[in-house]
Amino acid sequence: MNTSLTKGYLFAMGAVLIWSGFILVSRLGGISELNHYDVIALRYATCTFILLPVWWFKQRFALFQLKYWLLALVGGIGYAMFTFHGFQLAPASHGALLLPGSMPLFMFVMAIVLGQAHFTLQKTLGVSVITLGIAALFLEQWAATQINELILQGDIYFLIGAVFWCVFSVLINHWGITPWQATISLAILTCIMYLPWYILFAPKNMSLNVLPDILTQMLYQGLLATIVQLLLLVRAIKIIGAANMGALMALVPLIAGIAALFVFDEPVTASLISGLILVAFGAWLTHSRLIENLFYKSTMK
Repeated sequence: MNTSLTKGYLFAMGAVLIWSGFILVSRLGGISELNHYDVIALRYATCTFILLPVWWFKQRFALFQLKYWLLALVGGIGYAMFTFHGFQLAPASHGALLLPGSMPLFMFVMAIVLGQAHFTLQKTLGVSVITLGIAALFLEQWAATQINELILQGDIYFLIGAVFWCVFSVLINHWGITPWQATISLAILTCIMYLPWYILFAPKNMSLNVLPDILTQMLYQGLLATIVQLLLLVRAIKIIGAANMGALMALVPLIAGIAALFVFDEPVTASLISGLILVAFGAWLTHSRLIENLFYKSTMK
């Protein structure tokens, strides 16, 4: 493997590990004294503080356009409200399975609705496997003698958050928005819309007593999970390609889900483990070209 390709995979694994860590740190915020309104404020205030001078001095574009406000509403406020509320109610392992795991499924459904779906055997199989993995988690909950309504609600919030992020992704692609434009507009415009409401109306649990939690969320949510991950992702895609990067992102449910079982001492069930494996495998199938290449070679013989 040449040096450039090695760097590409290192960038890719960095993005995968940060995405996985985002699941754990978000759940850490969810079980701390901070509420999800606090975590959202810390995420976008920190990100805006860092990115505002970047936009002003280096990446200047016409920020205050309607399309960027819509992106902030969908990918900023909509996604964050449901996702971070989900982390207050449901285990991190559920978030690992349902957030990154369900996104390929919802993207496929949106492509069908928009008439842009490409029904390859591999992609259809991958989406079907993802659906089985998600179903395994919910069937376990419905089969329980006493349904934990809060966890179920949190799981549904994760799925809604994934839908918001997929709509955000579709809009970015449709409008041809660059990664920097998406990240800067998401941070600054979400901050402009959210912070006044948060300061005036939202319940708050921030104090000096939870300073370590505040600093953790600021560092991870505002810097690593947004800016650093974006830079690693873009560099990786340029070197190893979008398909390989997408296939590697299928590791996120497994890494974050298994780590959550140890970090938070979450209950291990056969349905959860099978769901994580199925979702990760299905996500890999939807992005990997390996099976398609093997099929193509076999038909050429």
